[in-house]
Amino acid sequence: MSGDGRYERGLATLDAVDGEGGRRVVDALADIAPDLARHVIAYGFGEVYARPGLRPEQRQLVTLGMLTALGGCEPQLEVHINGALNVGLTPPEIVEALIHSAVYCGFPKALNAVFVAKRVFAARGLLPVGGDAAVAGTDGGAAHSG
Repeated sequence: MSGDGRYERGLATLDAVDGEGGRRVVDALADIAPDLARHVIAYGFGEVYARPGLRPEQRQLVTLGMLTALGGCEPQLEVHINGALNVGLTPPEIVEALIHSAVYCGFPKALNAVFVAKRVFAARGLLPVGGDAAVAGTDGGAAHSG
């Protein structure tokens, strides 16, 4: 489709990262903004995601943080949480990244992101997600003894 291979490289990267979810987004644009879909694939995935400087799981962590901070990007966050799982991140790692984002973008945005993650994890049979040490407190619960 393109002479420089960006589109083809982008499509391969999109498939590897986002799988069906990414293809659904592209397909949903076909009858309204096919050029936008082409740009997302050729530039977003063919140029940026395909760069060698970060591993796919690192790119997904950055993406999750950015989408959480932006807020209002829950459909894209859902696609990228699935993508994060596809490239090898675990549910506890994803949740930890979303908790970490609360410090920088606020609790409402982090909560919205966690609830998107909960939907994705539920759909993939990955609930409950354990291992949140913060629930018991940093002192292992000693502060609650009396």
